[in-house]
Amino acid sequence: MDTDEDVQARGRALSSPVRLRILRLCLHKGRTNKEIAELLELNPATALHHVRTLLATGFLVAEETRTGNRGAKEIPYRATGLSWRSRIPNAAPVLVETFLQEIDGLNPSEIDVWRLGLRLNETNRSEMMRRIREILEEYAIRDSDTDGTATSIMLAHHLDRSAD
Repeated sequence: MDTDEDVQARGRALSSPVRLRILRLCLHKGRTNKEIAELLELNPATALHHVRTLLATGFLVAEETRTGNRGAKEIPYRATGLSWRSRIPNAAPVLVETFLQEIDGLNPSEIDVWRLGLRLNETNRSEMMRRIREILEEYAIRDSDTDGTATSIMLAHHLDRSAD
């Protein structure tokens, strides 16, 4: 059973857009600290700090050590999927910022966006959110398709106070 300290440490680990991006990079493929640093345009020491935080909280695991191009020892890291089952306190700002960083530089045609306004009572709103969550959960626990393309989804829901 997780202690309160474990839950707090995980919440802090997930409070960084950089760490969330590292988890996304390592979700389908083990990546070394050097690869992570290059992909995120970070200093390797900075990337290592974030990797160690994610390792310590169980969000990343080290895969089998391999030998790099020049004979150096390399440790690839893989996301455990624990982040999907973990709560992030005050998640909206960090998730939105992570999303914005991830789509930065993409062509608008590479992003599917929907926006919908509805007027639902609490029963119907709760049902809609439950059904959306069930679909996302179903896909989150599936094994990755070996012939698949990495894809990301961000869904935001809020009450629209301006429409009242």
